[in-house]
This record gives sequence, C-alpha cells and structure tokens, in this order.
Amino acid sequence: MLFKQAALDGIAAGKVTLAFRRWTRPTVRAGGSLTTAVGVLAIEAVEAIELGDLSEEEAVRASFASLEALERDLRPEGQLYRIVFRRLGDDPRIALRGEADLDDTAVAMLRGALVKLDRNHRGGGWTMAVLGLIAKQDGVTAAEIAGQLGFDKPALKHDIRKLKALGLTESLQVGYRLSPRGRALLGWQEQVSAVEKTAGER
Repeated sequence: MLFKQAALDGIAAGKVTLAFRRWTRPTVRAGGSLTTAVGVLAIEAVEAIELGDLSEEEAVRASFASLEALERDLRPEGQLYRIVFRRLGDDPRIALRGEADLDDTAVAMLRGALVKLDRNHRGGGWTMAVLGLIAKQDGVTAAEIAGQLGFDKPALKHDIRKLKALGLTESLQVGYRLSPRGRALLGWQEQVSAVEKTAGER
C-alpha cells in the first residue's frame, strides 16, 4: 500500500491515521505492519465499507481537504476498505544503513543472507551483480539494472527491496544508491577477492 506525499507528511505529523482504498482483496491486514518513507505503521483495522459510510471528518484524517476530494481519488472498481493505523516509529532500516563498521560476525551474517537470496532466486546468483551496478552510479534505476542484467524490471524492484531490508541500499527520488553499510560490505568483499587472487597466483 503506497501513500502520496501529503499523506506521508500527515502521518509524520501524527494527523493522518486513516486510509481508504478500493481493492479486489486487501494488501494489508489487521495486526500487521507497513514500512513507509516516514516510518513503520501498525495496521489496527481493515474494514470493508460502503461509499455512503465515508464522512468529512474521516476524509481529513486520511489527508484530504474534503469528502469530495477523497471520493475523486478512489479507484472506480473494487471493494472499498477503511484502513486504521498508527505510526510505531522510525524505519529500523535507516539506522541499519549507517552501520558501516562491520565485524566478522556482521559480515558472515550478510554473506549468509546474500547466499540464501541467490540460492532461492529463479535466475541464480544476482545479489553481487546488482550491488556492483548500484555501486558504480548513484541514482541508477531499476530499468537500467534490469536492462544490463536481462532481468524483469518489476521482479528486480522486488529483489532490490530485499537488499534494502538488509540495510545495503537506499532508494533515492530517482533510482538507488549503496548505503554506507553496503559500501562497507563491497569493500570487504573486494579485499577478500584480492587476497584469494594473490594466493592463487603463488
């Protein structure tokens, strides 16, 4: 579930606690959580409602200036849902991205996570190739990466979110860049590769 900037600003200020969506089936569930650009939300309720159940007060709590503005924003098809939420706190990935002082335990954990992602991927190993391309150019887009690697763009964007969850990448207004944590991991990997190459030449 995505939010427009006005809603994100309201969530950050504590003024927006509702959302309304038309869905074939809900993409969030009560008791779950949702990570957004302004923090993690606790989803407290997901209720199927009718258009006539909407009110001016609820429209404002969903970031709209009026009920009419909310109704104009809704998709024409699908069941209408009211989503009630509250902001839990900051996105933990933000702090994780800055953790660039990697010890052996942290490196082993990250390498293990990347190996697992590679093993479970339909196309085989992909993580280091994607990280390498992002490292070369801040702001590189999913379309550019997909074109160079021959991947499907929507699937690749889903894959990059997994790297983001590990604190290795950051989303920019356009494209991606490596986080300090991601650069530290690649630097460590380059050192290991150099040592292995030297040992192999002896």
